[in-house]
Amino acid sequence: MFRMTIKSALVALAAVTSAGLAGCAGGQSTLPGIAPQTLDAMRAGHPGSFTKVRNQPPAPMVLAFLLTDGSVLAQSGDNWNTWYRYQPDSEGGYSDGTWTQVGSLQSGYAPYAGASAVLANGELVMSGGEYNEGGKYQLQLVNLGAVFNPKTNKWTPLGHPARWKWIGDSPTSVLPDGKLLMGDKLHNWDAELDPKTLKWHHVSDSGKADFNAEEGWTLLANGTVLTADVKDAPNSEIYDPQAGKWTSAGSTIVDLHSPSPYHSCLQYGPKPKDCYLPPGEIGPSILRPDGSVFYTGSYTSGYGAGHTAIYYSTGSKAGTWAQGPDFPNGDNAGDSYAVLAPSGDVFVFGDSGALYDWNGSTFTEVNGESEVGPPILLPTGQIMMSGYSSVVLYTPPGSPKSSWAPTITSAPSSVTAGKTYKIIGTQFNGLSQAMSFGDEFQNATNYPLVRITMNSSGNVYYAYTHDHSTMAVATGSKKVWTYFDVPSKIASGAASLQVVANGIASKAVDVTVTGSRNVRRR
Repeated sequence: MFRMTIKSALVALAAVTSAGLAGCAGGQSTLPGIAPQTLDAMRAGHPGSFTKVRNQPPAPMVLAFLLTDGSVLAQSGDNWNTWYRYQPDSEGGYSDGTWTQVGSLQSGYAPYAGASAVLANGELVMSGGEYNEGGKYQLQLVNLGAVFNPKTNKWTPLGHPARWKWIGDSPTSVLPDGKLLMGDKLHNWDAELDPKTLKWHHVSDSGKADFNAEEGWTLLANGTVLTADVKDAPNSEIYDPQAGKWTSAGSTIVDLHSPSPYHSCLQYGPKPKDCYLPPGEIGPSILRPDGSVFYTGSYTSGYGAGHTAIYYSTGSKAGTWAQGPDFPNGDNAGDSYAVLAPSGDVFVFGDSGALYDWNGSTFTEVNGESEVGPPILLPTGQIMMSGYSSVVLYTPPGSPKSSWAPTITSAPSSVTAGKTYKIIGTQFNGLSQAMSFGDEFQNATNYPLVRITMNSSGNVYYAYTHDHSTMAVATGSKKVWTYFDVPSKIASGAASLQVVANGIASKAVDVTVTGSRNVRRR
């Protein structure tokens, strides 16, 4: 890949040399745990604050996922085969959590920069990888995969779509029906993974203008998938899963991709017979609550500022693009991250290492000691940044509109430890996938979490949610549901229950917890 401060720093962290990259071508203080019910007050008192977590991980982390029980699963930068799980503290805060090593991937599979997603059943899928541990000094587009079970903390090997020799850093998106759509990096082929059977099957890729390399996919409210082409820039395309067809979504107006400096496989490995010449890079894209998609660009010539563009997916401008502002300071976001904060602002990580706040009209550079590592949006509304030197929490300013929150329409009034229940309501999956990278490193958070807070102690427990009725975003007034497993080690007594999506919590409902053993939490 090219001039990518975030990604190149992480690759360097894992001891990938610059030759390997060319061959790839392709004042802080520790705050106490924050109880969810006081988060808005904390935001008001600490707008834009950075907090270094009290218990730092045992290794640098290169990728993180929010699991449906509120824990964070992170991949070690020392050994890509190794994973750690971070549990929030007793008050549901993430500044004083606990790290535990969990199961490793199967022998021979230690990927970096692959395809990934948390499924509707609560499990995590990893597929492919741009690098593999044994070949980290050169491109190695593996087609291996694995599935993580949060209940057992173990990985199970996963196959690949038939005849796909390479997956590498392919684009993915979980569709509204829960199936995982993935694009072959080196072709225009598409395939879907059934989360129930964990079997791949090919789907139509009719109409795709170019191959899928270096593209990022954004799920829209109508269930289609938007991408801005890299090879065929400035064209954009939309995939309709029902029709199995790609159609042009028009020009992005400005060029969002960076040109590839590599024109021959003879200058850098891999061998010519395995040659892959990338079409360039692009930045992340985020669907905002107003239906607009904020697209960010890499540099377009030399090392100049990256452009941005806005796609309108709803309203009177639906189906059109508009030019956005260029990045400040000559910066860009090629192969970088973006996060949708609960306020609706988009936080974009520039390749310089700077953090920018896009409020829908202007960029503002965020001052503070952020980390350039992969971020993840937490159920508290904070952004965890896992860098190569430390893990930092950023508390973005502002609050969401009340209409953006999930609502609970049907919930049990009494729950028993260790039992499973169904909860029904609206907007359980949020208004956006909320997380984005230029292509790989997908770690979307558009799924419901269930949070139970004990009235007497203020202790917080996250239930494990699974088998959501949909993975669609911005579902409006449509009734949706999920199932949740009450933790076996929860306290008994009166409590409140909330559904949280993308860091935005519903109004609480009363619930009584029974059948618990004596539980002591620090």
